[in-house]
Amino acid sequence: MLDVGLLLIRLVVGLLFIGHGAQKLFGMFGGYGPKGTGGWMESIGIKPGVLMAVLAGLMEFVGGLLFTLGFLMPLAATLIALAMLGAIVKVHFKNGLWSTANGYEYPLVLLVVAIAMALTGAGHISLDALL
Repeated sequence: MLDVGLLLIRLVVGLLFIGHGAQKLFGMFGGYGPKGTGGWMESIGIKPGVLMAVLAGLMEFVGGLLFTLGFLMPLAATLIALAMLGAIVKVHFKNGLWSTANGYEYPLVLLVVAIAMALTGAGHISLDALL
């Protein structure tokens, strides 16, 4: 049952990160693409905005894909953890803990899930186990 639990975590978290990356990279799922996301990033002091939007999108998209597949889990988890650490530091920390005030509560949960998966591994139902 542990492996099924790890698979469920990987599927939900990984697919959501693929979606967030697709928002930044391709403007899918209501996202603004590199130009729109880059403009917002520049407005909060992250420069150069378009490049940083692409890098953030790649970390989320590639990290989410690897996480979902359970492939190269330490790399996948590192990409997701770095994206969430950046979100906490640059966007959410100043708002306090709680999500109701746009705080860092939810990015912190995702950061810890990524670290925990890096430490435990992807489980037996994964490409890492198959290979």
